[in-house]
Amino acid sequence: MAVFFCAGACLAQQYELGGAFGYGVYRDVSVISPGGTATAGIRNRFATGVVFCENLFEHVSGEMRYLYHDGDPFLSTGAVRGNIQGQSHAFNYDVLFQARGRKARIRPYFAVGVGAKYYVTTGPAPVPQPMPKIAGLVGANQWRVRVTGGAGVKARLTDHILVRADFRDYITAFPTHLIVPAANGTDHGIFNQFTPLVGMSYVF
Repeated sequence: MAVFFCAGACLAQQYELGGAFGYGVYRDVSVISPGGTATAGIRNRFATGVVFCENLFEHVSGEMRYLYHDGDPFLSTGAVRGNIQGQSHAFNYDVLFQARGRKARIRPYFAVGVGAKYYVTTGPAPVPQPMPKIAGLVGANQWRVRVTGGAGVKARLTDHILVRADFRDYITAFPTHLIVPAANGTDHGIFNQFTPLVGMSYVF
């Protein structure tokens, strides 16, 4: 009897593999130094990624996600602006709390998770630096721990195809290897990447 129960449970498990496309909008932070104050951030640009979801329970799922964001680190103060070409690669594991069961056609959910984000520069540092007495833009890479939260909805079109819409907040500490405060300077704030996404997945 236990064998048949386990076999039934395995058959009931459903997996989702798909892709998503969206737009990353950052909340900027401030860098304060004896030379003044500047706004620091990442340019708002497109984001795209892949997702693998495991529906082990009726209302709780686990999801692994990779997200690419094409955004340049920048500094600005008044009319002075400068940036360095960059992007980020993020990996996280989310837990989805689904309002309806696996057989429902429409499944709203909340999501929380944790992971890591790799900030990358792909171009040379600006010469001259736009505001060297406040902070510098450096050609460097840096890993940061990432925390995520958000909500979304999945809509099943067929037995094997579903579409989804998400809104996520990806949170990391300030990447001080890329945007380096001047001597005796400091950053104030954390980076929030607000990201609406739409995607499609294959269910198996």
